[in-house]
Amino acid sequence: MASRRIEIEARDGGTFSGYLAVPESGSGPGLILGQEIFGINGTMRETADYFAEEGYLVLAPDLFWRLEPGIELGYDEASFQKAFGYLERFDVDQGIDDLGASIVALKALDECSGDVGFMGFCLGGKLAFLTAARHDIEVSISFYGIGLPDLMGEARNISCPIVFHCAELDKYCSSEAFEAIRDGMKAHVGAEIYLYQGADHGFYNKDRDVFHKSAVAMAQSRTIAALRRTLGPRFDLEELWDQHCY
Repeated sequence: MASRRIEIEARDGGTFSGYLAVPESGSGPGLILGQEIFGINGTMRETADYFAEEGYLVLAPDLFWRLEPGIELGYDEASFQKAFGYLERFDVDQGIDDLGASIVALKALDECSGDVGFMGFCLGGKLAFLTAARHDIEVSISFYGIGLPDLMGEARNISCPIVFHCAELDKYCSSEAFEAIRDGMKAHVGAEIYLYQGADHGFYNKDRDVFHKSAVAMAQSRTIAALRRTLGPRFDLEELWDQHCY
C-alpha cells in the first residue's frame, strides 16, 4: 500500500489537499473519508490506510482548509476545545461543495477503477448523509453523525444505500434523535440503521478512551459488507485459494 497527498481544485477557486491511500493492487473503487472535527490527523490517515488494505482507493480531503489548512489535533482537553471552535466556524454547505470537488478529483485519478462511496465519522457522519442527498455516490456510511434529525427533510433526495452506525450512550445523538433518524429513513428501502449497546460517541476511534472493541467489530463487518455489495472489489475466492495453496 502507498499513500500521498494530492491537490483538489475547489469549485469556487483555490485548492486544498487530500490524503490518498492506494491499495497494493495499484487501483480500486473510490472511497471518500469524511473527517472528525480533529482534522486529517494520524487516526484518520490510519483509517484511510486500513480501507486501502481492503482494496479501496481512499481519499481523505482536508475540509477545514478554509479555516486553517492542515489541521491535525489530538484528543486532550485543549485539542477538544480547538476542534469545537473549528466546528462552530465550519460552513457545512461549503463543505459539501468541497466534497463534490473531491469526488470529481477521485474519479479522475488513474488508480480509481470504479464508482465512489463515502464514509464519515462525527462531523463526517453528518456529511455522509448530506453527500448522499446532494451528490452522486454509490453508498454512504455514517458513523455517529451529529445533528442528523434536523436534516431528515433531505432524506427524500437519497437514492443510494446508506448505513447509520449509532451509539447508545452518544450524548450528541439521544434515543429520541435515534428514533427520529429511523422515522426519517423509514421510506428508504436501502437504509440500514444500527444501535450499538454500551458504545459512546467516537467508539470507532482506537486512539480515544471511548473505543469499543465489540461495537467496532460489528460495525466493521457491516461496513465492509455494504461496500462490497455496492462498490466491490469482487474477488475470485477460488483463484485466491489456489494461489494460497500453491
